[in-house]
Amino acid sequence: MLHLIPAPLHRMGLRLAHELRKVWWRLARPQLCGVNVLLLDDGGKVLLVRHAYGSGKWTLPGGGLKREELPEPAARREIAEELGCAVESLVPLGVNRRMLHGAPCVSHIYSARLAGTLRPDQREITQARFFAPDDLPQDRIALVDAVLEMMT
Repeated sequence: MLHLIPAPLHRMGLRLAHELRKVWWRLARPQLCGVNVLLLDDGGKVLLVRHAYGSGKWTLPGGGLKREELPEPAARREIAEELGCAVESLVPLGVNRRMLHGAPCVSHIYSARLAGTLRPDQREITQARFFAPDDLPQDRIALVDAVLEMMT
């Protein structure tokens, strides 16, 4: 149903919802659970995305777990929703624990390869690009570096 909303209006709604969500997280401090996926191409380049909301910095694709959703299906769902394709060889790398806007966050980290053509939704994800690990953009969130450390 959301695809019926024009993309610019949808992005505005996402930004507003994210600001409200951050206030809730600071006040209620719920335990957040999510997934992030380190997607690599055949040359070892890393896929980073920019969301339509939040800091605007480059990050790994991923998102929150739905109620009673397991991490692996959540990772597959998030990639399909945000990037319009499936993943193959999804491999668990570990767990990242951090504070996210005042709330504790546990993120299940996976690595994978894309299975299909990358098609960012242009609603939640406004940009998606592969970067060489030694040429990552300066404006990236710390999670990117933490996950790359898991690979070594």
